[in-house]
Amino acid sequence: MNGRLASSSRSALSVARRAAAFGRRRMVALGELWQRSLQFRVTTSTLALSSAVVFVLGVVLQNQIVDRLVETKERAALEQLRVAVRTAESQLVGDAGESDSLRKRLSSAIKAITNGSVGTQDTENSSAGAFEPVLVAGDPRRAVEEVIHAGPLEKVPGGLMNYAENNQVAVQYHTEDGSTYLIVGAPVTTATRPIQLYLLFPLNTEQNTVATVQNTLLVGSAFLVVLLAVITFMVTRQVVLPVRRAAAAAEDFAEGDLDRRLDVDGEDDLAKLAVSYNEMAASIQRQIRQLEEFGQLQRRFTSDVSHELRTPLTTVRMAADVLYASRDEFPPGLSRSSELLVNELDRFETLLRDLLEISRLDAGVEELSAESTDVRSIVHSAVEQVRGVLEGNTGSDIVLELPDEEVTAEVDSRRVERILRNLLANAVDHGEGHPVRLILAADDHAVALSVRDYGVGLRPGEAELVFNRFWRADPSRNRRTGGTGLGLAISHEDARLHGGWLEAWGEPGCGSCFRLTLPRVAGDTLRHSPVPLPPDPPAESGGTAGENREATAVLSASQDRDGSEAVVNVVEQEETR
Repeated sequence: MNGRLASSSRSALSVARRAAAFGRRRMVALGELWQRSLQFRVTTSTLALSSAVVFVLGVVLQNQIVDRLVETKERAALEQLRVAVRTAESQLVGDAGESDSLRKRLSSAIKAITNGSVGTQDTENSSAGAFEPVLVAGDPRRAVEEVIHAGPLEKVPGGLMNYAENNQVAVQYHTEDGSTYLIVGAPVTTATRPIQLYLLFPLNTEQNTVATVQNTLLVGSAFLVVLLAVITFMVTRQVVLPVRRAAAAAEDFAEGDLDRRLDVDGEDDLAKLAVSYNEMAASIQRQIRQLEEFGQLQRRFTSDVSHELRTPLTTVRMAADVLYASRDEFPPGLSRSSELLVNELDRFETLLRDLLEISRLDAGVEELSAESTDVRSIVHSAVEQVRGVLEGNTGSDIVLELPDEEVTAEVDSRRVERILRNLLANAVDHGEGHPVRLILAADDHAVALSVRDYGVGLRPGEAELVFNRFWRADPSRNRRTGGTGLGLAISHEDARLHGGWLEAWGEPGCGSCFRLTLPRVAGDTLRHSPVPLPPDPPAESGGTAGENREATAVLSASQDRDGSEAVVNVVEQEETR
């Protein structure tokens, strides 16, 4: 028995939970619809307000009708009472007698009142309607059950009898056996003893009338509310549909359909809105096309100038190499000039190469040559490329944090290596001699590399500007590496070609961090990065040697005596406080 009760309780709880969950889902769906649909909001608000107005109006009308029915019924009942009193007085004039004789005379008077035998109008046809008369010979010295009467005295309430016995005309509503009566009473004057007359008017007709009025009001109110809702829906639809068409046209325009326009019907406010929108769209289209043409001219000019500069630059390079090879035969001033010429030509060639790369990226002719590669090998190759920067910046070691197993991804090795080379060179250049930290991490969908330095950092708002072309955080600061100002812009475009992210973070005096996130499979969409940004607080990673204790793999680049090849040594370094 207890088991069945427990099972029934669990079933009831399960049903209640499902019902509550369904109710919550419905409420959430209605809330979302309320937020999204202007038409739904206006229709619902109008329906609620109209329902309230109709309800108040129905209550007022019902009260007015009931009051008028009651007032008319009471007036007709009192008129009928006066007629009945006169009839009873004419029947009971003189000595009314005692007991049986009195009872007979009361019954005879009841019949006269009911049949209208004394010249009164027929009770069935009277304005008060049918009634039941009751005559009572009052005698305060007798008990109620001994009172002589004629008619259904048990239906007359005692409070009303007290009023009639005190020679007052009384009116009272009374319910007896499920039927409601309007009871009126008055004294009847006779020669010998006091007698009271009561008329009981059943209110069945009035109750049926009130029920009919209520049903009519309910049906009419429901129909009126539904009609108002339909009207509101249709009227709102006339306004909402043009707005929705305008919103759809704006979305198509934002997605690149610059020829999308709105149809103009009539001369109303919505038609004026459509005309204004079309004029705005046409103006924006003209400006966009002008900007596109200007951008194309600018890119073509950059590309043409870059190509045209290659021929004279090659000639100047040949002449500079000849001078540089013979610098030992020149005076000290000329020898130094030839060295400066070669250095600046190297930088000029790098700038020219970056300009050509930017022009190809702008023209959209660059293609991604992705193949499955171990990203760790790309990291080592990029570190080898910046060994010259390490030689000129004592203390700027590169701390590698690489996984022990392979990290394969479908990437363009040349572009990823170029990105890392730019990030490492910038980190060493701005690291103020502190170690540079490179982290590689991966998961099932993405691979990420972060390059962290602990140098000057970035001021607020500069993290969004570092990828702009030729932008520099501190224009007055001299570059150690002689960069062109296009490296980070090209790196950002290379990351975009992979479908990846290149992000920056920095704080003044705390250094900066650049994070590259790439999909492991070419064409996949990135949703997260395995490496956090911003990185850990600087105090945990160290700014100068001896600030913390950690065992890391430090990659230092050295060169053989003959200068032919760099040897990469991984050493274990432990810094103690």
